Amino acid sequence: MRLLPLARSGERLSVLCVGAHADDIEIGAGATILGWIERGVRLDAHWAVLSAAGRRADEAHASAKQFLANAARVVIDLAEFKDGFFPHQGIDIKNWFEALKDRASPDLILCHWGQDAHQDHRAVSELTWNTFRDHVILEYEIPKWDGDTGRPNVYLPASKALMERKTGLLREHFHSQRSKDWFDAGIFMGLARLRGMECRAPEGFAEAFHARKLTMQ
Repeated sequence: MRLLPLARSGERLSVLCVGAHADDIEIGAGATILGWIERGVRLDAHWAVLSAAGRRADEAHASAKQFLANAARVVIDLAEFKDGFFPHQGIDIKNWFEALKDRASPDLILCHWGQDAHQDHRAVSELTWNTFRDHVILEYEIPKWDGDTGRPNVYLPASKALMERKTGLLREHFHSQRSKDWFDAGIFMGLARLRGMECRAPEGFAEAFHARKLTMQ
């Protein structure tokens, strides 16, 4: 298995990170984002969260600032769609995505896996693909009680230190989620360890993604 870097130190990478809820992007791709910045990639990040109101907006904003510290450019874009009701807010969310298309033109998009068991996650994935039809899209995974982890086909190795930093930041910023049984550092580290084993990552950890279509040159 050959490692193919998306961007090397000093190179620019424009990334649109899309999450249904505050904490989704961090759980699914936090170590990957931290790793790019640590390696010296000039990250231009547009961080979009669709359901972030009140306390959750404060959590989302503070977490994004920490995860994107030292990025070359940062845009934090928070909306207030109702958690759990995305399929029933389809027209409004579609209009939001159409406006997002005018604000962002990334090299790469990170969004939810299209077969995620959570209805909000699936709606976001569908509208991401519907809106950004000519972009590279990697779909991240969110562990949850549904047991819906699939068979990803793209792996981005992470160091143990980066994974520990990711889980530490999640616990630091998302106090509202601490009582939930799935919001657990052991679960996040465990899934990354499994994915690291699957791709023989140098330090044994990785975040995994689903890529529906890629063009190589």
